[in-house]
Amino acid sequence: MPMLHNYVLIAGLIAWSLAQILKVPLEYIRTHRWNWALLIAPGGMPSSHTALMVGVSHAIGLFDGYNTSLFALSVALSMVVIYDATNIRRQAGKHAELINAMIRDLAAGHPLKEEQLREVLGHTPLEVLGGFLMGLIIAQITWWLAG
Repeated sequence: MPMLHNYVLIAGLIAWSLAQILKVPLEYIRTHRWNWALLIAPGGMPSSHTALMVGVSHAIGLFDGYNTSLFALSVALSMVVIYDATNIRRQAGKHAELINAMIRDLAAGHPLKEEQLREVLGHTPLEVLGGFLMGLIIAQITWWLAG
C-alpha cells in the first residue's frame, strides 16, 4: 500500500495524534481532572493543528528539500493555519465566553434554556509553540527512522 510509505503524511499524522493524546494528561496536570473529550476536541495544549502542519512542512523539507516549491507552499499554508489558531479561533472563543456569561446572567433572572457555546476554539501562543515543537520533533524522528 503506497500510502504506508508516504513519510510526510505519516509524520504529520503522528504529530497530530500525539498532540491530541497529550492534551489529556497535560490538562490533568493543570486541573487534576481527567477530560477524555480532549482526545477529539479542538483547542488546548499542544495545538494539534500546528503539530500537523509543522510536521508536514518539516518532513517535506527533509524528504523533498527545503528549496522546493512544495516546501514553500506547505510553509505558507502552515502560516495560515497557525494564524487562524492563534488569532481568529482564539477570538471566537473569547466571544463564546462573553455570550455564555450573558446567558448565565439572563438565566439567573429568567428560566432561559439556552445551549452553551464552545469556548475553547483557538490556541494561546504557548499552545501553538507546543504544537510547533511537536511537529518538528516527530518529522525529524520519522526522517531518521526512514533513513
